Amino acid sequence: MAASIREKQTVALKRMLNFNVPPVKTGTGEPVWKVLIYDRFGQDIISPLLSVKELRDMGITLHLLLHTDRDAIPDVPAVYFVMPTEENIDRICQDLRNQLYENYYLNFISAISRSKLEDIASAALGASAVSQVAKVFDQYLNFITLEDDMFILCNQNKEVVSYRAVNRSDITDTEMENIMDTIVDSLFCFFVTLGAVPIIRCSRGNAAEMVAVKLDKKLRENLRDARNSLFTGDTISAGQFSFQRPLLVLVDRNIDLATPLHHTWTYQALVHDVLDFHLNRVNLEESSGLESLPVGTRPKKKNIKSYDLTVADKFWQKYKGSPFPEVAESVQQELESYRAQEDEVKRLKSIMGLEGEDEGAISMLSDNTAKLTSAVSSLPELLEKKRLIDLHTNVATAVLEHIKTRKLDVYFEYEEKLMSKSTLDKSILDMISDPDAGTPEDKMRLFLIYYITSVQPPSEMDLEQYKKALTDAGCNLAPLNYVKQWKAFAKMASAPASNTTKSKGLISRVMNTGSQFVIDGVKNLVLKQLNLPVTRILDSLIEMKSNPETDDYRYFDPKMLRGNDSSVPRNKNPFQEAIVFVVGGGNYIEYQNLVDYIKTKQGKHVLYGCSELFNASQFLKQLSQLGEK
Repeated sequence: MAASIREKQTVALKRMLNFNVPPVKTGTGEPVWKVLIYDRFGQDIISPLLSVKELRDMGITLHLLLHTDRDAIPDVPAVYFVMPTEENIDRICQDLRNQLYENYYLNFISAISRSKLEDIASAALGASAVSQVAKVFDQYLNFITLEDDMFILCNQNKEVVSYRAVNRSDITDTEMENIMDTIVDSLFCFFVTLGAVPIIRCSRGNAAEMVAVKLDKKLRENLRDARNSLFTGDTISAGQFSFQRPLLVLVDRNIDLATPLHHTWTYQALVHDVLDFHLNRVNLEESSGLESLPVGTRPKKKNIKSYDLTVADKFWQKYKGSPFPEVAESVQQELESYRAQEDEVKRLKSIMGLEGEDEGAISMLSDNTAKLTSAVSSLPELLEKKRLIDLHTNVATAVLEHIKTRKLDVYFEYEEKLMSKSTLDKSILDMISDPDAGTPEDKMRLFLIYYITSVQPPSEMDLEQYKKALTDAGCNLAPLNYVKQWKAFAKMASAPASNTTKSKGLISRVMNTGSQFVIDGVKNLVLKQLNLPVTRILDSLIEMKSNPETDDYRYFDPKMLRGNDSSVPRNKNPFQEAIVFVVGGGNYIEYQNLVDYIKTKQGKHVLYGCSELFNASQFLKQLSQLGEK
């Protein structure tokens, strides 16, 4: 892939901020100063991609939310970046009437309907501000890119497209249609930005299939309308895809409920699991010294520190997919190399302060002047290194705290064994009953993974015993009610091919580092890379292998004139590019598993997308809401 989706979305945003003209690098000349007005959706799309400094370089002096009280700045142009919703349009019309800005550049995140455009036009006429509305654009940027190879649909109203929303028992057809339309609208925007028409594969009889049918129809309609098609001309620059079209694999969250509940062992997934981490920003509570407080005084409010874990953070890019012990060791090594560099600068400083005229000192001086110059020029780099080391020391320490207090290493090892059907050295009941092992939530996750992955569900008597132990440990049993229904349903659906709901072990080649976190007896357990269900499905479809799991997947090609609903692929060649999209929510564990898988495939690229990104406790909450009904 010539450019990553992150680069493409960033380029589109920069063009928009430059009044929809590609920015030209000129040596002189200030940028045009302007105001950026966005809604919460626009804010979520911009914040992982552009820093405040980058916005300032683009000439953005102020960035404000649409629905706040804004003062009039009559001699400055305003760039709007908002969803075309009823209330947003009303507010834009109000701005026109109040004559807040010099010119209005209206950019809609998703396509605006004719009737809403007319509302803006009549407001502009009424306020005699027609000449001030400079441009109106549909940007087709209704998705959030978190990594070069990962995107999510939304963050603001994610409950609208959540797993719970799609799987509610009392959902009406109209509600389901609306959810599917929301997902398809975002996926359509994604492909417009990517500049490619995919070949779509999906499983049958679930939400993923509904998305596939609607997306195929939407792409087909757009391609047919040659005059207004978004997939012709400059959007698809020559040679960008080397005539290879990408494969879109739509999977439903229900094919694998175990992975989202799994305790994990890689850095990024652990940060997401145990800390407050969303849209590439982690919020840490700074522990204040509580011990020294006099009795009766109110404890000080904890400070929240935010850190951005971005593409520019080299340490994060290198180690986000590594096992945690390796990360802890690397932070230590980085710290040591930084200290050595710092000592060198100090040493040179003291030499520069040499007195006396002896020749040795003078010859050393001329030699060291060059060294000092290079040391001084590397200072900004050194300071940046220091910032990153401090950041990761804090984040890794916070994660380690959770691992130690909740015995997450034990949970990880245990669940690995469950998911790979290995023998267990300690019964689940002991783990649940052990008061020192983890929170009630950890115990519930472990039991649900056991229940989901077991070929034979536990007998009623055993189940009662487990339920009692879970209740005694303080667990809420609502998620189990839902998972029981789900399992019964999955069993009915997959009676002939019983291997579809089996979950395979996850992070492998882990814990073979000699660090203090490693538990004895684990080393031999995790040496080979095992693919998760989502990765296995991708593997069959990208390589065009025959596999009972994917043989009946539907096949859509929006470029074919007649949409035939066959499951027989016309294209027999393996694909080079693939996008895996999980309807019902995804997680960093699956993302990391795909990244590890594609590393072994020369010249292939894979993107991971999901309707929302949740960690295990957020997913467990959705399961319990479904179970309480």
